[in-house]
Amino acid sequence: MLRLPKYLRRPIIDTEKTKKVRHILKAKCLNTVCEGARCPNKSECYAHNTATFLIMGAVCTRNCRYCNISPAHPEPLDIDEPKHVAEAVQELGLKYAVITSVTRDDLPDGGAGHFKNCIEEIRKISDAKIEILTPDFKGNKHSLDTIIAAFPEVFNHNIETVRRIFKTARPLGDYDCSLGVLQYIKENSSIVTKSGLMVGLGENLEDIEETLIDLKKSGVDILTIGQYIQPSKLHLKVAKYYTPDEFENLKNLARKIGFKNFQIGPLVRSSYHAKNTFENCLK
Repeated sequence: MLRLPKYLRRPIIDTEKTKKVRHILKAKCLNTVCEGARCPNKSECYAHNTATFLIMGAVCTRNCRYCNISPAHPEPLDIDEPKHVAEAVQELGLKYAVITSVTRDDLPDGGAGHFKNCIEEIRKISDAKIEILTPDFKGNKHSLDTIIAAFPEVFNHNIETVRRIFKTARPLGDYDCSLGVLQYIKENSSIVTKSGLMVGLGENLEDIEETLIDLKKSGVDILTIGQYIQPSKLHLKVAKYYTPDEFENLKNLARKIGFKNFQIGPLVRSSYHAKNTFENCLK
C-alpha cells in the first residue's frame, strides 16, 4: 500500500463535538455511510451536527472492489426506517439532508419506494432540502419514475470511475447504465442531477476527460471528484495519489468541459459541502 500523504490525513474524531450526532443515530437505529464507507470527513461533518444517512441496511448485494461496505444477503427492509430518518433530520436541525443506500438488487424496485417513503416522511415534519444518492436500480424506469414522483431537490448517482476501469472496480455495474440513469432523470424532471468519481485507480487524464464529457452530455449539473483511499488490503490498490496541484488541474478541466458547480479536491466525497454546492447551483 502506498504511504498516505499528509494532506490526506484527518485528525482523530473529537467525541464531545460529535456526541449529539452519535447519540441520535444510535437511538434511531440508523446507519451512516460516514461509518460504513470509512469517510475521512466524518469528524468534520459530525462536529457540525450532520451525517449522510445510509438506508436499507448495512450490507450490500454488490461487491464493488473499492467499497468498505460488506457484501452479504440483506435483511428485510425496516418499515420504520423512513420515519426514524425524518425524526433524526428534525432533531439534528438539518436544513439539507443527504440520504444514500446500499444496493438492493434483491428488491423488485431496487429500493426506490423506500427512498420515496424517506422523502415523504421528512417533508411531513421538516422543511429541509433533500439530496438522495442512489444505486443504478439496474436502469429500471419504473424505479426512476418513483424517484421523480418523490421529487428530491437533488438526485445523485455516482459514476465512480472511468469507463476503462469500470468493470474492474464495479463488476456488477454498467458504465452506460449509470449514464442512462442520470440522463433519464434530467430529461424527465427538473431535479438537479449530480455525479462523482474517484481518482487514483489507474486512470489517466484522457480517461477522466472522457468521463467528464460523458457526464456533461448526460445532463449532470453538479460534479464531485476526490482521491480514492484503499479501505483495506482486500480492496483495490491505490495506483496514484493525486497532488493538490493536480486537483487544481482537474478543476480547470471541469470548467473547460462546462461544469459550473463542482467540489473537487483530495478529500472530497459525494456529500461533502453538499448544501453549499446545491445553493450555488441555484444562483
